[in-house]
Amino acid sequence: MKRIGLLSDTHAWWDEKYVAFFDSCDEIWHAGDIGSEAVGEKLAHIRPLRAVYGNIDGQNLRMMYPQIAHFTIEACRVMMTHIGGYPGRYEPSVRAKLIETKPNLFISGHSHILKIMFDKRLNCLHINPGAAGISGIHQVRTLVRFTIDGAVIKDLEVIEPGGRKQAGAGLH
Repeated sequence: MKRIGLLSDTHAWWDEKYVAFFDSCDEIWHAGDIGSEAVGEKLAHIRPLRAVYGNIDGQNLRMMYPQIAHFTIEACRVMMTHIGGYPGRYEPSVRAKLIETKPNLFISGHSHILKIMFDKRLNCLHINPGAAGISGIHQVRTLVRFTIDGAVIKDLEVIEPGGRKQAGAGLH
């Protein structure tokens, strides 16, 4: 059994609350638009980090992380990318990879909109954790935690660490 902490779209924003939110996790996954190497390093200091780069990430982050990650945790096949769409509206290149690789769990970011949907056609759970940073259209920052037990995804929690504008937090 593995406990996963998932976030996206930090855009170089760091919140010390991440430490407590992800302390109970075995791994942290970041679905792109990390924004700075420092944010990746701080997350990796809490727990092992798996990440993909997003459209705002510079060359250094693109060299550190892939555009699309495929991996297996327990018996769960995972595909993670930043710009992926969602069931019924996948990005065309992503749709082909989903059909080809048949993941149990598809993770994307980019929209800044929290979305958790099951795709019956692909027999795949899609999670977009929304945005954890303060840049973008969202009003509330969101993160997700869940457990993978074999091929089963369970105990899913949505965490709202606060609104977009908070005094006292940030990357220093």
